Formats: sequence, structure tokens, C-alpha cells
Amino acid sequence: MTPKLALFAAIAGLGLAPCLSAAQQTRPNILFILADDMGVGDVSALNPKSAWKTPNLDRLAREGTAFTDAHSSSGVCTPTRYTLLTGRYSWRSRLKKGVLVGYSASLIEPGRLTLPGFLRAQGYATAMFGKWHLGVDFAKSGPLPEDVDYTKPFGGGPTAHGFDRFFGLSASLDMPPYVWLENDRVTRAPTGTVGDSPAPKLWRAGPIGPDFKMEEVQPRLIEKTIAHLSERAAAKDGKPFFIYLALAAPHTPTLPTKEFAGKTPSLYGDFVLQIDADVGKLLAALEKHGLAKDTLVVFTSDNGFAPAADIPKHRDFGHDPSGGFRGVKSDAFEGGHHVPFIVRWPGVTPAGGRCADVVGQLDFFATCAELLGAKLPEDAAVDSSSMLALLRGQPSPPTRRQALVHHSADGEFAIREGNWKLLLCPGSGGWSPPTRSPSPWTQPNVDDFTGLPPFQLYDMATDPVEKKNVATQHPEIVQRLGALMRSYIERGRSTPGPTLVNAPGPWPQTAWMNEFGR
Repeated sequence: MTPKLALFAAIAGLGLAPCLSAAQQTRPNILFILADDMGVGDVSALNPKSAWKTPNLDRLAREGTAFTDAHSSSGVCTPTRYTLLTGRYSWRSRLKKGVLVGYSASLIEPGRLTLPGFLRAQGYATAMFGKWHLGVDFAKSGPLPEDVDYTKPFGGGPTAHGFDRFFGLSASLDMPPYVWLENDRVTRAPTGTVGDSPAPKLWRAGPIGPDFKMEEVQPRLIEKTIAHLSERAAAKDGKPFFIYLALAAPHTPTLPTKEFAGKTPSLYGDFVLQIDADVGKLLAALEKHGLAKDTLVVFTSDNGFAPAADIPKHRDFGHDPSGGFRGVKSDAFEGGHHVPFIVRWPGVTPAGGRCADVVGQLDFFATCAELLGAKLPEDAAVDSSSMLALLRGQPSPPTRRQALVHHSADGEFAIREGNWKLLLCPGSGGWSPPTRSPSPWTQPNVDDFTGLPPFQLYDMATDPVEKKNVATQHPEIVQRLGALMRSYIERGRSTPGPTLVNAPGPWPQTAWMNEFGR
């Protein structure tokens, strides 16, 4: 068989149209856009009751496929980013709950294979723009975390974990230090400080660089990404690209530019519209440079809507950023981790498609490996399950994962298998009531858990808003899912392969394991 006939035979075997280019079939460019604290209900294509329209995200959904049961691995941001880039649940690392701050040391372990590192080994040019929030190893000038020597290079950042280049910030935009990072250096050392600012224009006090203005962060990240697209279009090295654009918005500080201020009933809504317009700019740049047909575009969010963006005000005008689901950012309830996930891959993902299969962002790692025909090491992407068939509009293969794990800000676990979701805790696991860790934006006090059942089981097919706990009616399902969750922890992986070791604790919320046999 000639190479050309072999190619057509392979395409036919995959059920794909033979008009697609070989490059598109084997090594598409990848633009992965991760919003920060944006709810599934904020995209009008996913929420007909939305108080605003998102025409560019709606276009992405119209030209691609929206995954309507998609999840981040956690209700907060650092764990999601770790899981996305490693294909490994973040609670296997040293971070068992909560998030890092701007001065935190690198979380990704030295030598661990990351998604950008894997793609670079497959011939991709890799670049990241935006919010890292996985820790960097700053050079120190003293014993305190904030004692940073800004004149020296730092370790443990994006370029130490598979990216060829990086421009962005160390953590969330409301966390100091407020300086730009480029590759492994700070662009300008801080020359001043800013004080605390209340929500929704919220940030914490800390040092700030002379070239850093919070209102300019979103525009600058988009400008940098568009410039890089132009550069890759002109490159003669034959490399496809992987761009990870990790936005710092609509996370606090909520700072839409003048062009968008007042376009919706809330500052948060204005910021969402700015993000939508920026997605439009990116799509236009792909088209301008002839890259659109060969580029796989993903848009998603690191967790659900943050209550700091003012829940009461949104309720007043009938907008639910959680899209009808219970809870918000931080929670094990759906509102904490049920996120938008839209994929456009021209000629591959069905246009206007809707996929209701349960998927996780961590599945993108194994998806890329299957797409490229590359075998992963046994200790890499140990919780990632390929969704390539789903991207192609095909049925989920029997090799897809059995269950997906959710994790909350407090370190509480939930596990989802088919329509069943088991929360291994009596409350939300986050800031929503019932809570051990109240947020000033949700309620002021810790709830009394007395009398609450220790576990919550919900049938997501009949009760997607998680109101009717049926754990006592189905003890066998509670036992089965609890034992499965325990095995995922003890095996150090949720995919087939040799048993691995998680980083040591302290594990904050694992007393429930004693209830389930080995």
C-alpha cells in the first residue's frame, strides 16, 4: 500500500473525512484557554437564562462541541492547574487542600512529566501566557516568604516544566508579589506597594513592579498571545504549537476595561464580556494567519463562580453563574467544579455538538497521547483517560475511566460514577452551607453539622441540583463507591498500571476511609 493510500485507509478507519490535512489529523496546533473562576452559567450557549450574551464563546460552541458534564478536578484553582498539566490528581501531591500563594515554592515535582513537556518531546513549540499559580522557587534575600531577590532567576516555573517560553504572573491577580514574570526572571523588581482593596475590586496588600498595572493584565495577556500566534505562523521550523493561555479573569480583582464597564448589571458580568471579546480576538488571529483549520481550541474554567463577585446582586437580576447547580467555587457540590468545556477542532469535533458524557480537564493529557500515537510512561498522567473518541463525536469506548474524583477547598472528596455521585462528607466541603469554612461572601458562621449524615449520595440524572440525599436508600452504592475512592488513594492512580506512592500528608479529610473495606 502506498503512503497516500495508507493515510486514507487510516482516516477511514477512524471514521473521519479524508479531506482533512495530514497535519490536522496527526499534530494539530493546540490553543488551550483556561478562565479563572468563571461559572458554567456565564456562557449563554450553556445557559439560556444568562443575563448576558457571550457571542464569541457561543460561536465556539456552534462551530465545535460543548461538553455539558465537564469538570475541573477541584473547587479551587491551584489543584486544578496541577491536575491539568500533570494528568494526576493534585491531592497526590503535597497539597492536600487549599491553594498556594504568590510566594509558594514549586508544587510540580522535579522530573514529573507534564503535558507541555510531553508535547515538546513530540515536536511541539510550547508557550504559556498568564496565571501560573503552581509555585516558583524565588531566590531569597532573607528568611521570610516575601524576602525575594528579584534580581536573580527563579526555578520551578513554567520553563522548568515543559514550556519553551512564559509570560505571566506567579499566582492569582489578588496575590502579591505584583510583578511580571518572563521565562525565569522578573521583568521589573517592585518599587512600591499597594494596600488591601475590598471586593469585588479585591486584592491583598503587597509589593508591585513599576511596569505592572492590574487593569492592564487581561489586555496584555491577550496581546502577548496574539503576537505569539503571529510568530508561530511565520516560523519555518515545521513545529505545531501548544499555547496554554491561563487567564487571571474574571477572578478578583474584578477590573473590566472602560470599553466593557457598564455593559451588564454587574462588574463581574462586564468582565465576562471582556473575556468573550478576547476569545473573539484570538479566533480572528487564528483566521488571519491561516491557522484556524489546523488548530484545536479549548475553552474552559479552573473552577466555578467565586462568591466574592457578589452572589446577592446576581440573584437580584436573575443570573445564576452556577447554571442552576448547587454551590460555588470551593465546593464539592457541582457549582464548585462543573465548568464550561468547549472544543473546536475543524473537521473533527462535530459542529454544534453536545456531549453529555462525564469528562474531566485532566483527560486532555491522555487525549493528546492517543492523538499522537505516543505511549506514556507508567508513572505519567496516572489519572487521565483519553476522550479522543468523544472529541470525534463517537461513543465512549469501554476503556474510558470508571469514575471521576472531585475535591473541595477543605480537602473533602466526592466521586462520580455514571449518574451516581457520592460526597464523602456531611457538608459542602467548601464555603457554601453546610460549611466548616465560611466565606465572608456566603455566610459569617460555621455550620453545626450535628445530625447531618456522614455521606451524601445523589442521582445526578434525577437530582442534578443535589437536594435529595439517597445514601440510606442505597447503602450498597455508598459502599461500592467509597471502596473505589479508597482504592484510588491507596493505589496512587485511578488508571490501570503499577501501584504508585502519593506524597505524604497531612491528609485533612480521610477519616471516612475506615468505613470502607479494602
